[in-house]
Amino acid sequence: MTVDRSHYAAPAAVEARGWGWRHASRLRPAIEHLDLRVSPGERVLVLGPSGAGKSTLLHALAGVHGGDDEGEQYGELTVDGRPPAAARGRAGLVLQDPDSQVILARVGDDVAFGCENLGVPRDEIWSRVRDALVDVGLELPLDHPSSALSGGQKQRLALAGAIAMRPGLLLLDEPTANLDPDGVREVRDAVVRVLDRTRATLVVVEHRVDVWLDVVDRVVVLGRDGRLVADGAPERVLREQRAELLGAGVWVPGEPLPGSRGTAGTGFRDRIPSGRAAALSTHALAIGRRADAVVQRGLDLSVAAGASTVVTGQNGVGKSTLALTLGGLLRPLAGRVEASEPLAAGLRREPISWRSRELLTRIGTVFQEPEHQFVTATVRAELAVGLRALRLDEHAITERVDELLARLRLDHLAQANPFTLSGGEKRRLSVAAVLAALPSLLILDEPTFGQDRLTWIELTALLRELVDDGLALVSVTHDAAFIAALGDQRIALAPVSMERAA
Repeated sequence: MTVDRSHYAAPAAVEARGWGWRHASRLRPAIEHLDLRVSPGERVLVLGPSGAGKSTLLHALAGVHGGDDEGEQYGELTVDGRPPAAARGRAGLVLQDPDSQVILARVGDDVAFGCENLGVPRDEIWSRVRDALVDVGLELPLDHPSSALSGGQKQRLALAGAIAMRPGLLLLDEPTANLDPDGVREVRDAVVRVLDRTRATLVVVEHRVDVWLDVVDRVVVLGRDGRLVADGAPERVLREQRAELLGAGVWVPGEPLPGSRGTAGTGFRDRIPSGRAAALSTHALAIGRRADAVVQRGLDLSVAAGASTVVTGQNGVGKSTLALTLGGLLRPLAGRVEASEPLAAGLRREPISWRSRELLTRIGTVFQEPEHQFVTATVRAELAVGLRALRLDEHAITERVDELLARLRLDHLAQANPFTLSGGEKRRLSVAAVLAALPSLLILDEPTFGQDRLTWIELTALLRELVDDGLALVSVTHDAAFIAALGDQRIALAPVSMERAA
């Protein structure tokens, strides 16, 4: 099937002149005095440390920052010479979390959603939907359930929804952050096909340069203070400013990481001494989010005490579901999860039977979506929630919170609203909030997504230190470098057919 490219919008031009943005809850701007011009049809990769304002820039270009109650801007930012909010439909934004963008139950309806909001005539909408699905290589029936898609397919679905609106500017905010290697390739290749057909201008935010290096023709680097620090052809910027990029936390291709203790690929071998006791074990375990849909069954697993276990596998095989089940937050569909006697400490052996306060110091779980765990208005208050539930005195709470703020580079954000943080900052906050209660077993779902190179090193060093001190760690991850650094043991889940629960 071919697509008529003549109906796509002309590529958009972007310009920033002394532009800046400050979130309403912050003293310091997220971006300051940005001068930038992106010509129609250019493909630009935006790099920089976590919290440098990269996502802020993309959201501003998409015109979704909101009113004065959300923040204030100065200078000028335009799309085709107009404020982004006035250029409705010219920009299509794709976020980093595939699940957060799936709105409707059927593939066709989900892709059509944006067109309907723009008031596109009904007959034209369905022609656009079919063209967009072809563009991203997702040729499925329009009534195919969106819930049945893999992570990579969901991200391509979100991309189809964006391009169905026929934007002249495609904005991608870490679109491969939570995907397995196959999903990363699927999304990147789909973007290339779309750009080749539409000639749209591309601005993509990503921490890892190697994914997009062969796709873009320009690299823009924002510093930790939100100011422009580099701009030019990818090869030249990487060659001439390598030291500055590493200092800014950019993932420069070919630069080795500290703490890597082996390979995460074929030939992976467990690094746990024989005879190590299990902190948690499963017996004939079946898991799923619904009682009538089993995603894995017959799991007999062991999580070693005082060691780091990584859970790997393709998107959609049940890794996050297993993490929630191990953490006592999701009931097994069959079989059981059993804690060791030291971990249970006098309670029943099944974590699903423990109350929230009993879980606090035994098993801490960090969700894949950090926002799902935030319950307060400031970063400092978020870190103190679990400690107050344990009824610690205020001096001990303050001391522990200050330690975590400094260790995870969140001290300058202590009074910020957690929901205004960058993706990487939100992840570090969610990890720190669980670590505050000093659990014996820590379960992390994609702990390194959104992290720049420096915060990745600091986070993995902290986790290794905790494991060496006796913490049992379980991490769901696609990050090969993280597996090499912290993969003492691996649980690899293989795809299985969905089936009715027995």
